[in-house]
Amino acid sequence: MVGRKGDYNMTKKKFPLGDKELKIGIIGMTEGNGHPYSWSAMFNDYNPEYMKNCPFPAIPAYLDKQPKSTIGIPGARITHVYCNDRTDAEDVARCSNIPVIVDKPQDLIGEVDAVIVATDVGFEHVERCRPFIEADIPLFIDKPLADNEEDLRTFTRWHNEGHHFISSSSMRYSKELEPYYKNHYELGKLMYVCQPMCKKWETYGIHALEAVYPLLGPGFISIQNTGTYERNIIHITHESGCDVNIPLSAGMYGAFGITVLVGSTSSVVVRTQDSYYSFKKQLDKFVHWLRTGEEPHPFSETQELIKMVIGGIRSQEEEGRKFMLDEIKL
Repeated sequence: MVGRKGDYNMTKKKFPLGDKELKIGIIGMTEGNGHPYSWSAMFNDYNPEYMKNCPFPAIPAYLDKQPKSTIGIPGARITHVYCNDRTDAEDVARCSNIPVIVDKPQDLIGEVDAVIVATDVGFEHVERCRPFIEADIPLFIDKPLADNEEDLRTFTRWHNEGHHFISSSSMRYSKELEPYYKNHYELGKLMYVCQPMCKKWETYGIHALEAVYPLLGPGFISIQNTGTYERNIIHITHESGCDVNIPLSAGMYGAFGITVLVGSTSSVVVRTQDSYYSFKKQLDKFVHWLRTGEEPHPFSETQELIKMVIGGIRSQEEEGRKFMLDEIKL
């Protein structure tokens, strides 16, 4: 399985891509992030004998629970893979039935219709994406899109110039939270949300933020991080008057999948458990966007979310200062 240039159509492709058979390349991976394994498997199916030994045991655990009928996205496959370490790419290809491994990201250009950048280090994304932006190849970019103002401005400029890319956290598509996005009237006026999270704010804070965002919609005002790099304590204000807390610590894995919603008349604790549903719906939305050009959500929402990621970093670095989102000018 080696990457080589074929006679695939090298001319500039129109967007959206319509109902053609889609060849998609995937780029990975970064420490602690196994998306090249799982996302590729959701497109291509997987080899259970290889996958059971992948470095992320949670992936075969949730894949093996799924009926085969849920796996696959009609007319779309992951056909090419690149990882910084070729041995990683070889393992992903074996596990998730990917026929071609490439040695450089640029080798995907001219070979695929779209690219998934399945890495979650925000400050790497501009340079990882630049060759594909310049080649006008549509992108799905793993969360967070960026983690600093300069890169957010670059992505904003690219978006304004008409380049095609989307980014999101799978938590936006949590099966258990989705009903509350449509309505939470039984709680009265929503006054407080607690969305704990684990690992690092820079990479996993966006999971908590994007789980909360559809509950309240646009209008976040400020973010304050009175914790430390290892133990973040986040307070966010919204124009509705609702307060949001996000406690996030490196080893606090029990936090994942719990959301507390408190309203003026009632409250509820929501537990999310179906990671496969969230990831698969996220990828279905990506393919729908490739075919129709209909964005899963406005880019302005991604901008606001990334401002909060940046604000949480800035606030912690500046001894817990309340950071106003309008300090970031785009």
